[in-house]
Amino acid sequence: MVNFQKLKNIILSNNSFLITTHVNPDADAIGSEIAFYQLLNALGKKSFIINHSETPYNLKFLDVDNVIRQFNLDDHADLFNKVDVLVALDFNRVDRTVSMIKNFQQSKAIKICIDHHQDPERFVDYEFIDTEYSATGEIIFNLISETKIVSLTKEIAEPIYAAIMTDTGSFRFERTTAKLHRKIATLLETGINPTEIYDKIYDQSKFSKIKLLGRALNSVELFADGKIAYMIITQKDFEEFGAIESDTENFVNYNLSIENVVLGLLFIELKNGFKISFRSKGNIPVNKLAAEFGGGGHTNAAGARFFEHKMTEEIINSILSAAKKYVK
Repeated sequence: MVNFQKLKNIILSNNSFLITTHVNPDADAIGSEIAFYQLLNALGKKSFIINHSETPYNLKFLDVDNVIRQFNLDDHADLFNKVDVLVALDFNRVDRTVSMIKNFQQSKAIKICIDHHQDPERFVDYEFIDTEYSATGEIIFNLISETKIVSLTKEIAEPIYAAIMTDTGSFRFERTTAKLHRKIATLLETGINPTEIYDKIYDQSKFSKIKLLGRALNSVELFADGKIAYMIITQKDFEEFGAIESDTENFVNYNLSIENVVLGLLFIELKNGFKISFRSKGNIPVNKLAAEFGGGGHTNAAGARFFEHKMTEEIINSILSAAKKYVK
């Protein structure tokens, strides 16, 4: 259970905030940041959004006022000590801040985490975490609806809608309930356009992304008697098509569209290390699988990132072998 009154009190009793989210942010991350920023702005608070990663091009429409900044040590290091509160949104492990980790850890500011992922790492002063929520954006919605801290405006509703819509797989995942749809109705009543939001996020892909998707689909292999499907994307693939890491968002889900497949993996070679996305059907806990390799997430959606290891065939095979245990 999230103590919304406590969260409200922290917000009202402080004046300056630095908001951040995880590396390679998705729509829940960016949407939650913008919604929280707009909430603070409505209260007359001073706030900044500083991220390790650049905002993906299909999510920049959420940042209407162009307030999100990519972290630069010379420009932003002092901010971590000047603000009253550091706000970690949509992540629960401090290493997900990557280049900002030392600044975050060493800051004397109050640290809070608002999140919905499992197995949080204790790295903040106050946690507002509940895995029963469909998205971090939904937690922010409830903060507003339960405490009346501000009015729900269109400027706040749009990024919250984007956060929830994407993290529920366009309202088809497990956390999609009647109660959630009533919240969505409240968001729509502010005048936001769900058709436009979906179009901007999913139907305005760059040509490079589509070409990369083709390469990823061509790489699909089956494992464990056809119960596991996996894709591999290399740095060479990125360079060939001029694509970027954020272009791979949702690629892993195509694995689960293959008949009899109940667990899907996507291996992505990065300039520094590699990452893995895990997806599953039913009660297969890929968050536990990801945890075996230092990652985490939800029961059916998780990830792991390696900064100091190369993506070798040996490592891929070891991860596939580990995954096989979960589909027996």
